[in-house]
Amino acid sequence: MRPVPIDKVHDILFKEVQSYQVPVVDLVKVQTDDPFKVLLATILSARTGDRTTAEASARLFTKVRVPGDLERLNIKELQKLIYPVSFYKNKATYLKRLPAALKEDFGGELPRTVDELVKLPGVGRKTANLVVTIGFGKPAICVDTHVHKIMNRLGYVKTTTPYDTEMALRKKLPQQYWRTINSVLVAFGQNLCRPISPKCSTCPVRQHCNRVGVRSSR
Repeated sequence: MRPVPIDKVHDILFKEVQSYQVPVVDLVKVQTDDPFKVLLATILSARTGDRTTAEASARLFTKVRVPGDLERLNIKELQKLIYPVSFYKNKATYLKRLPAALKEDFGGELPRTVDELVKLPGVGRKTANLVVTIGFGKPAICVDTHVHKIMNRLGYVKTTTPYDTEMALRKKLPQQYWRTINSVLVAFGQNLCRPISPKCSTCPVRQHCNRVGVRSSR
């Protein structure tokens, strides 16, 4: 397996995805510059398409600007605002519990580290890393299915779970790429490097890719 020049791959893909649709949490960051809203949008985005997430986030943000606003809404109101995101009932419960968790554990302030953020209801490592990276502009590595699959497909890492991929990238990936790698690979994975039958014939980094596990392509 040939080595992957990740600096070249990143730079090529960074330019490539500029014309792609922006992932929803990046859009929230651009539109609001508010880490709390990035957190809310990321919670809603789990297993939900970007368009649905964006629409649900927009409705939620008409009623919620600060954590205290969540306290004034009941579960049914929250469910109505965020429907039809996946698992909307569970997510409404997480949102309702969020203000109390922030007060009890963090003095009402939104924490700025991954280890602290994962203590909040409905927040896993993917969400926590995105909030740190996009919301606060600090180095972190968010690994979702796109990052996990593409990094293994390239042959840059050899891992079996997103968590293992995150740990491997923390050791191997130069920190200068930590803040951008998720947005780049999510856009790339949604538009060209699809999980099934990727568009290898038009891939701008094909010459650097080991195509690990690719059985069919276009």
